[in-house]
Amino acid sequence: MAFDIDMIKKVYDRYSTRVDAARKATGKPLTLTEKILYAHLSEGDASKAFERGNDYVDFAPDRVAMQDATAQMALLQFMQAGRPQVAVPSTVHCDHLIQAKVGAVADLNTAVDTNREVYDFLSSVSDKYGIGFWKAGAGIIHQVVLENYAFPGGMMIGTDSHTPNAGGLGMVAIGVGGADACDVMAGLPWELKFPKLLGVKLTGKLSGWTSAKDVILRVAGILTVKGGTGFIVEYFGEGARSMSATGKATICNMGAEIGATTSIFGYDEKAADYLRGTKRGDIADMADAIAEHLTGDDAVYANPEQYFDQVIEINLSELEPHVNGPFTPDLAWPISKFAQAVKENNWPATLEVGLIGSCTNSSYEDITRSASIAQQAIDKGLATKAEFTITPGSEQVRYTVERDGYLNTFAQMGGVVLANACGPCIGQWARHTDDPTRKNSIITSFNRNFAKRQDGNPNTHAFVASPEIVTAFAIAGDLTFNPLTDTLTNKNGEQVKLDEPQGIEMPVRGYAVEDAGYQAPAEDGSHVQVIVSPTSARLQLLEPFNAWEGTDLTGLKLLIKAKGKCTTDHISMAGPWLKFRGHLDNISNNMLIGAINYFNNNADSVKNQLTGEYGPVPATQRDYKAAGIGTVVVGDENYGEGSSREHAAMEPRHLGVRAILVKSFARIHETNLKKQGMLAITFADSNDYDKIQEDDIIDITGLTEFAPGKQLTVVLHHADGSTESFAVNHTYNAQQIEWFKAGGALNIIRRQMAS
Repeated sequence: MAFDIDMIKKVYDRYSTRVDAARKATGKPLTLTEKILYAHLSEGDASKAFERGNDYVDFAPDRVAMQDATAQMALLQFMQAGRPQVAVPSTVHCDHLIQAKVGAVADLNTAVDTNREVYDFLSSVSDKYGIGFWKAGAGIIHQVVLENYAFPGGMMIGTDSHTPNAGGLGMVAIGVGGADACDVMAGLPWELKFPKLLGVKLTGKLSGWTSAKDVILRVAGILTVKGGTGFIVEYFGEGARSMSATGKATICNMGAEIGATTSIFGYDEKAADYLRGTKRGDIADMADAIAEHLTGDDAVYANPEQYFDQVIEINLSELEPHVNGPFTPDLAWPISKFAQAVKENNWPATLEVGLIGSCTNSSYEDITRSASIAQQAIDKGLATKAEFTITPGSEQVRYTVERDGYLNTFAQMGGVVLANACGPCIGQWARHTDDPTRKNSIITSFNRNFAKRQDGNPNTHAFVASPEIVTAFAIAGDLTFNPLTDTLTNKNGEQVKLDEPQGIEMPVRGYAVEDAGYQAPAEDGSHVQVIVSPTSARLQLLEPFNAWEGTDLTGLKLLIKAKGKCTTDHISMAGPWLKFRGHLDNISNNMLIGAINYFNNNADSVKNQLTGEYGPVPATQRDYKAAGIGTVVVGDENYGEGSSREHAAMEPRHLGVRAILVKSFARIHETNLKKQGMLAITFADSNDYDKIQEDDIIDITGLTEFAPGKQLTVVLHHADGSTESFAVNHTYNAQQIEWFKAGGALNIIRRQMAS
């Protein structure tokens, strides 16, 4: 039987009534997305239609999921909320703090020892507040959620940007910051601007070398990294129904790379098969009973242009395998054009490492398709030219593929199995290299490939492809090789060609596991003690941020004018900094160290207006804070793209930055800034970005009349004595303005719980 079956039954029992009310309120047929959203309104049955892309709406998610790196800050905030137990089913998954270095067993043992203090904190705080705890080695949060918690028609929020992975089972699953998770765990409504709808019609059927991964790689190429911002992407059509549930999860997972709020597929036979295969037949039975509500209405899919804000159509029968990159996940290359692109752009053609797995591609099907290529290398006498690693998604997947012989296949072709964790995907990788700064190429089946993302080396050209394509490239060791058409020379000097991959959606003998790694919370956690040492370098109890002083912000210094792409990796780097995710002051020493300064084209080098000297961003900001001077961070388009990590919002807030002024924000980061009481504003005219000078003194006026839809004004006092001003926009609603005034949403929650 599944986890939280009583909760799921309650959700399903009300579905027909909720959907009928939504259809009456809107007066039209409904997409699947609309059915789920309206079925989860905090107010209950819908009484009116909401305007997409405009109306802020309160929802009541069914559950919360947190990974260990973000759970620390989320739970440190929740501890201040004053509740004895979480209000909705919630889980913590220890997957981010395990560094890939030697191999699964040794790396896991090292992680358990190194991170003992953090794991003990997460275990005890979960025990106390009724939260399910998945130990280190149990698997990557999104795979574990898909196997155990995702259910069709449900709504979940998670403190990780790839939470949408659960959309493969028909769930609206949205990545958020820890403050949002805190709200929901405290029993409060969760606010979201009602998203616009982007429909992707899939026709035909995947075959040969083409996989589900290629669908999202193609979509990323069409929409770019910000083309999905403000949208929920709904996939439908015969092509959608033909794909496995885990393949659909891959597509939804990487929808984060187009900025989408989430992505989703409807409930169908493949979803039912996966539920039954993962011992959740009880959920499949219940879903079957309301199946008409777990997919979009027929009229919607017959005329999608009338019901979606944008529609894309992809013929899976014609889709080529893709390779995306380098340095951005939306630079999409069909395999037939990739070799030419490598040559024309002078990217390193020699492949040094191929890596498969991660939360995006670590299913049984992925492993078997890749292993079929690895077996060919063994059978055809091919030596693997590049280093090759395999990251299983969960202990259940790892145990099963080992039982069925696939891990032995990888070992025979030279592969190294890493721990069931994020590892290299998030920079937790002690890469084996004789020159850590060399210009080089790697290829992964991961989701992101920003500069320095995997190994900290800005010269690493990281490409993204399906696991089977990655495996073929690792065997060849050459990015100009096309596995669909080209041959390789084997150990006998013969020319051999790789056959197309063969995979199995789910194990014929069923999934198996000895210890999945789950720890249930105490039935009564009132006596459980959560201890955080005051001298700890890794954990720090939080102090409330100060409330707004009630005046305009004047006399602010410019901290940095960031140039070009500035993701949450640039703002709060992962990798070696992950160990400080529970200590706000210590992790603030990585604030914006990856951002490129517009005025000198260097990272982590800004002018300190108090001394006239250039120095690291965090140290410069600490000088301003000590002097009681507020600052402004200026950024470019899609500022805060990437991970949901709220540290990228909390660090500037903690160190005294007063406002973030950019051309445009990524959705999650803008919300995180608002939650922490930061002023997040955008240029009304993006050309005003060019007016910001290095020595400016900046005022932000209009705050005493701060209101939804009302512009603020930025006044620049230049070093030459001249002054100029321009209007700036914001997206704060009335409730979010109260967060700003209170110094953060948590301050309001604390007051509410105290009363």
